[in-house]
Amino acid sequence: MMPPSPEFDTQLEGNMEINLGIKKEDREQIAAGLSKLLADSYTLYLKTHNYHWNVTGPMFNTLHLMFEQQYNELWLAIDLIAERIRSLGEFAPGSYAQFAQLTSLAEADGVPEAEAMLADLVAGHEAVARTARVAFTAASNAGDQPTSDLLTQRLQIHEKTAWMLRSMLG
Repeated sequence: MMPPSPEFDTQLEGNMEINLGIKKEDREQIAAGLSKLLADSYTLYLKTHNYHWNVTGPMFNTLHLMFEQQYNELWLAIDLIAERIRSLGEFAPGSYAQFAQLTSLAEADGVPEAEAMLADLVAGHEAVARTARVAFTAASNAGDQPTSDLLTQRLQIHEKTAWMLRSMLG
């Protein structure tokens, strides 16, 4: 086995050292940002799924189907985010308590009207985009291209989704 590069800290994961060319402190900072993104994404997933189940009114079919597409996309994204955290050598948060502590999103109170659901989801996607931007800065500064790529994709999706939801509000 080759010795780790002295310019980068290594960390043991099981019996293997982690040496990705990213300093340990940077990996920890990036993983912390991704953990917040994971918590925000999971909270938005739950909210979107709740609205899918409970939407009513003249836009029912349109919103029911749209919310289903959105929560399915979020479900896939949370796995990618958690796996990136693990790739960096950190543990991903995975409990409601951890998510509640890390998220910047508030849970929905009751079952709002359809238009209020749309407005709430716009705010949620915008909040997730803001969280992703903070994490992107840490990843970019550390030269972590895979995380930067993941975050760029997440930003595009959340910004586009916010725009589409906002457009439905008129």
